[in-house]
Amino acid sequence: MAAPFGLGLLSLPEVSRAGGQLEEPLADSVRGALSSAIAAAAPPVPEFPDTQARLTFLRWLGEMSRQLSRKKTEWQERKEFLQTVWYESKRAGLDPGLVLGLIQVESNFRKFAVSSVGARGYMQVMPFWTRVIGDGDASKLFHMQTNLRFGCVILRHYIDRERGDLFMALGRYNGSRGKPQYPNAVMAAGKSWIFQDSR
Repeated sequence: MAAPFGLGLLSLPEVSRAGGQLEEPLADSVRGALSSAIAAAAPPVPEFPDTQARLTFLRWLGEMSRQLSRKKTEWQERKEFLQTVWYESKRAGLDPGLVLGLIQVESNFRKFAVSSVGARGYMQVMPFWTRVIGDGDASKLFHMQTNLRFGCVILRHYIDRERGDLFMALGRYNGSRGKPQYPNAVMAAGKSWIFQDSR
Protein backbone atom coordinates (compact mmCIF):
# COMPACT_ATOMS: atom_id res chain seq x y z
CA MET A 1 0.00 0.00 0.00
CA ALA A 2 1.48 3.35 -1.01
CA ALA A 3 2.07 5.98 1.64
CA PRO A 4 -0.16 9.06 1.47
CA PHE A 5 1.32 12.03 -0.36
CA GLY A 6 3.90 13.87 1.73
CA LEU A 7 4.50 11.16 4.33
CA GLY A 8 7.64 9.99 2.58
CA LEU A 9 9.07 13.46 3.07
CA LEU A 10 8.24 13.36 6.76
CA SER A 11 10.37 10.28 7.28
CA LEU A 12 13.48 12.16 6.14
CA PRO A 13 13.08 15.64 7.61
CA GLU A 14 15.39 18.43 6.57
CA VAL A 15 17.57 19.35 9.53
CA SER A 16 17.52 22.94 10.72
CA ARG A 17 19.96 24.62 13.08
CA ALA A 18 17.31 26.84 14.62
CA GLY A 19 16.77 26.99 18.36
CA GLY A 20 13.45 26.43 20.03
CA GLN A 21 10.93 28.11 22.23
CA LEU A 22 11.08 27.13 25.89
CA GLU A 23 7.98 25.73 27.53
CA GLU A 24 6.91 28.09 30.28
CA PRO A 25 3.86 28.12 32.54
CA LEU A 26 0.96 30.09 31.07
CA ALA A 27 -1.84 31.73 33.00
CA ASP A 28 -5.22 30.17 32.17
CA SER A 29 -6.35 33.44 30.56
CA VAL A 30 -3.27 33.53 28.31
CA ARG A 31 -3.65 29.86 27.42
CA GLY A 32 -7.31 30.47 26.56
CA ALA A 33 -6.52 33.50 24.41
CA LEU A 34 -3.76 31.68 22.52
CA SER A 35 -5.97 28.61 22.02
CA SER A 36 -8.71 30.82 20.58
CA ALA A 37 -6.22 32.53 18.27
CA ILE A 38 -5.02 29.17 16.96
CA ALA A 39 -8.49 27.64 16.64
CA ALA A 40 -10.25 30.50 14.87
CA ALA A 41 -11.09 29.02 11.50
CA ALA A 42 -10.72 31.37 8.58
CA PRO A 43 -9.34 30.84 5.09
CA PRO A 44 -6.03 32.59 4.35
CA VAL A 45 -7.62 34.90 1.82
CA PRO A 46 -6.86 38.55 2.45
CA GLU A 47 -9.77 40.95 2.43
CA PHE A 48 -9.32 44.60 1.59
CA PRO A 49 -11.31 47.70 2.51
CA ASP A 50 -10.84 49.23 -0.94
CA THR A 51 -9.29 48.79 -4.37
CA GLN A 52 -6.12 50.70 -3.44
CA ALA A 53 -5.40 48.32 -0.54
CA ARG A 54 -5.92 45.34 -2.86
CA LEU A 55 -3.57 46.81 -5.47
CA THR A 56 -0.93 47.39 -2.78
CA PHE A 57 -1.20 43.74 -1.75
CA LEU A 58 -0.89 42.59 -5.38
CA ARG A 59 2.23 44.72 -5.86
CA TRP A 60 3.66 43.27 -2.62
CA LEU A 61 2.82 39.77 -3.83
CA GLY A 62 4.58 40.37 -7.15
CA GLU A 63 7.73 41.80 -5.57
CA MET A 64 7.96 39.14 -2.85
CA SER A 65 7.27 36.39 -5.40
CA ARG A 66 10.22 37.51 -7.53
CA GLN A 67 12.45 37.55 -4.46
CA LEU A 68 11.27 34.13 -3.27
CA SER A 69 11.52 32.45 -6.69
CA ARG A 70 15.00 31.10 -5.90
CA LYS A 71 13.61 29.16 -2.94
CA LYS A 72 10.21 28.21 -4.35
CA THR A 73 10.27 27.80 -8.11
CA GLU A 74 6.57 27.00 -8.67
CA TRP A 75 4.37 30.11 -8.98
CA GLN A 76 1.27 28.56 -7.39
CA GLU A 77 3.25 27.34 -4.37
CA ARG A 78 4.86 30.79 -3.96
CA LYS A 79 1.51 32.53 -4.28
CA GLU A 80 -0.19 30.33 -1.68
CA PHE A 81 2.75 30.61 0.71
CA LEU A 82 3.03 34.40 0.43
CA GLN A 83 -0.72 34.92 0.63
CA THR A 84 -0.77 32.84 3.81
CA VAL A 85 2.21 34.71 5.29
CA TRP A 86 0.43 38.00 4.58
CA TYR A 87 -2.84 36.77 6.06
CA GLU A 88 -1.39 35.24 9.22
CA SER A 89 1.01 38.14 9.79
CA LYS A 90 -1.72 40.75 9.51
CA ARG A 91 -4.07 38.62 11.62
CA ALA A 92 -1.45 38.59 14.43
CA GLY A 93 -0.57 42.28 14.00
CA LEU A 94 2.89 41.55 12.62
CA ASP A 95 4.79 42.95 9.66
CA PRO A 96 4.96 40.35 6.85
CA GLY A 97 8.59 41.35 6.17
CA LEU A 98 9.54 40.50 9.75
CA VAL A 99 7.80 37.13 9.47
CA LEU A 100 9.55 36.37 6.16
CA GLY A 101 12.89 37.31 7.76
CA LEU A 102 12.17 34.99 10.68
CA ILE A 103 11.24 32.14 8.31
CA GLN A 104 14.43 32.71 6.32
CA VAL A 105 16.56 32.44 9.47
CA GLU A 106 14.59 29.62 11.07
CA SER A 107 14.07 27.20 8.16
CA ASN A 108 15.34 28.88 4.98
CA PHE A 109 11.79 28.42 3.62
CA ARG A 110 11.81 24.63 4.05
CA LYS A 111 8.39 23.25 4.91
CA PHE A 112 9.68 20.04 6.47
CA ALA A 113 12.69 21.47 8.35
CA VAL A 114 13.32 19.98 11.81
CA SER A 115 15.82 21.45 14.27
CA SER A 116 18.11 19.48 16.56
CA VAL A 117 15.68 20.21 19.42
CA GLY A 118 12.62 19.14 17.42
CA ALA A 119 11.22 22.49 16.24
CA ARG A 120 9.21 21.99 13.06
CA GLY A 121 8.33 23.59 9.78
CA TYR A 122 8.71 27.04 8.28
CA MET A 123 8.59 28.92 11.59
CA GLN A 124 10.26 26.16 13.64
CA VAL A 125 7.45 25.73 16.15
CA MET A 126 8.17 23.47 19.10
CA PRO A 127 5.78 20.49 19.32
CA PHE A 128 4.82 21.26 22.93
CA TRP A 129 2.75 24.19 21.64
CA THR A 130 0.29 21.79 20.03
CA ARG A 131 -0.30 20.26 23.46
CA VAL A 132 -0.45 23.59 25.30
CA ILE A 133 -2.76 25.52 22.96
CA GLY A 134 -3.71 23.10 20.17
CA ASP A 135 -5.17 19.64 19.78
CA GLY A 136 -1.92 17.83 20.59
CA ASP A 137 -1.21 16.68 17.02
CA ALA A 138 2.36 17.87 16.38
CA SER A 139 2.33 16.42 12.86
CA LYS A 140 0.08 19.34 11.85
CA LEU A 141 3.07 21.65 12.27
CA PHE A 142 4.17 20.52 8.81
CA HIS A 143 0.93 21.95 7.34
CA MET A 144 1.71 25.37 5.92
CA GLN A 145 -1.15 27.44 7.34
CA THR A 146 -1.07 25.68 10.72
CA ASN A 147 2.67 26.28 11.07
CA LEU A 148 2.43 29.92 10.05
CA ARG A 149 -0.54 30.51 12.33
CA PHE A 150 1.18 28.95 15.35
CA GLY A 151 4.41 30.82 14.61
CA CYS A 152 2.71 34.20 14.22
CA VAL A 153 0.50 33.75 17.30
CA ILE A 154 3.51 32.66 19.39
CA LEU A 155 5.64 35.59 18.18
CA ARG A 156 2.79 38.03 18.95
CA HIS A 157 2.49 36.46 22.44
CA TYR A 158 6.22 36.98 23.05
CA ILE A 159 6.09 40.59 21.79
CA ASP A 160 3.19 41.29 24.14
CA ARG A 161 4.97 39.54 26.99
CA GLU A 162 8.08 41.65 26.37
CA ARG A 163 5.92 44.82 26.22
CA GLY A 164 6.74 45.53 22.60
CA ASP A 165 10.49 44.88 22.82
CA LEU A 166 11.08 43.05 19.53
CA PHE A 167 14.71 42.24 20.34
CA MET A 168 13.76 40.42 23.55
CA ALA A 169 10.69 38.81 21.95
CA LEU A 170 12.76 37.36 19.12
CA GLY A 171 15.27 36.00 21.62
CA ARG A 172 12.43 34.37 23.53
CA TYR A 173 11.06 32.91 20.28
CA ASN A 174 14.43 31.25 19.64
CA GLY A 175 15.07 30.21 23.23
CA SER A 176 18.04 32.60 23.43
CA ARG A 177 16.48 35.55 25.26
CA GLY A 178 18.98 38.34 25.91
CA LYS A 179 21.55 37.13 23.38
CA PRO A 180 22.01 39.29 20.26
CA GLN A 181 22.84 36.77 17.52
CA TYR A 182 19.33 35.53 16.70
CA PRO A 183 17.39 38.82 16.95
CA ASN A 184 20.08 40.56 14.90
CA ALA A 185 19.94 37.83 12.23
CA VAL A 186 16.14 38.00 11.96
CA MET A 187 16.07 41.79 11.81
CA ALA A 188 18.81 41.82 9.16
CA ALA A 189 16.98 39.20 7.10
CA GLY A 190 13.71 41.10 7.54
CA LYS A 191 15.23 44.18 5.91
CA SER A 192 15.58 42.26 2.66
CA TRP A 193 11.80 41.61 2.72
CA ILE A 194 10.73 45.23 3.29
CA PHE A 195 8.19 46.30 0.71
CA GLN A 196 8.27 49.93 -0.38
CA ASP A 197 5.29 50.70 -2.54
CA SER A 198 6.39 53.50 -4.84
CA ARG A 199 2.89 54.14 -6.23
